[in-house]
Amino acid sequence: MKAIRCNTYGPPSSLVLEEVASLKPKAKEVLVAVKACGLNFPDTLIIQGLYQFKPELPFTPGSDVAGVVKEVGEGVTHLKVGQEVFGFVAHGGLAEEVVVPANACFPKPPQMDFPVAASFLMAYGTSYHALKDRGVLAEGETLLVLGASGGVGLAAVELGKLMGAKVIAAASTDEKLSLCKEYGADVTINYTKKDLKATIKELTEGKGVDVIYDPVGGTYSEAAFRGIARNGRYLVVGFAAGDIPKIPLNLPLLKEAAIVGVFWGAFAMKNTKANMENTMTLMKWHAEGKLKPHIHAIYNLEDTSKALEEMTNRKVRGKLIVKVD
Repeated sequence: MKAIRCNTYGPPSSLVLEEVASLKPKAKEVLVAVKACGLNFPDTLIIQGLYQFKPELPFTPGSDVAGVVKEVGEGVTHLKVGQEVFGFVAHGGLAEEVVVPANACFPKPPQMDFPVAASFLMAYGTSYHALKDRGVLAEGETLLVLGASGGVGLAAVELGKLMGAKVIAAASTDEKLSLCKEYGADVTINYTKKDLKATIKELTEGKGVDVIYDPVGGTYSEAAFRGIARNGRYLVVGFAAGDIPKIPLNLPLLKEAAIVGVFWGAFAMKNTKANMENTMTLMKWHAEGKLKPHIHAIYNLEDTSKALEEMTNRKVRGKLIVKVD
């Protein structure tokens, strides 16, 4: 089979398309013929060796997949050969085949095409887990989303509005913020033009925001935290900016605010029942037309490097998809 391979850590241009051996599922695993793979910002870090975990070289990147079951391993009863599915893996998705843990592989709803299915689980799973389980976002509270036009950010905007919050979307361009408005943001902040802390205070009449969703990190994190409300929750989702911020610990003390880590991948694998309940809720909302992933562009497998370059250069709004024929 063909697969995108990372043979040495480096930029997207260092990735190669190679012929590799076909795969075989073990017990409680599913072999999937990949039709589409969604790209996520961590993919750009993993191939450079800059992410929290480093797969052993060489490896195939890609986590969000959708396709057709080719074979099921021993003990798998909820899926069968020929069934259309979607799921997630730590890596391996940018290939013609991938082995998916059975508890991370779900029947694909008929109303979802393969690109939409491949754009769904990680973005919405992360954001819903963050807002519901970690941030305990309540109806009527105010939610600030940093990096709001990216894959997980836009999902957080959409979910926050659906959960009854007032949503403030923050991003780096007016074009990106225009998309956030389409996805439910009540107000927006271009943090390259306006002082983030001052604008948060202005928009909340001095109270501050109840929940901050931060997949970006970098220089804006402390300014955002300084705009948090008393008893607020600051959700640490990721570090797309590349820099891990250092928050002065007197700030959470003074506001009695919480800094809360969000690691959906670990939650999904260790709390499978709770993750399944979340996933079923998200699929129901999608079926009802309440959630609609925004697909920025679709690339062919051989053009994966170009897609990841676009993501690295912060040009993507919503999700990028790689289709596999």
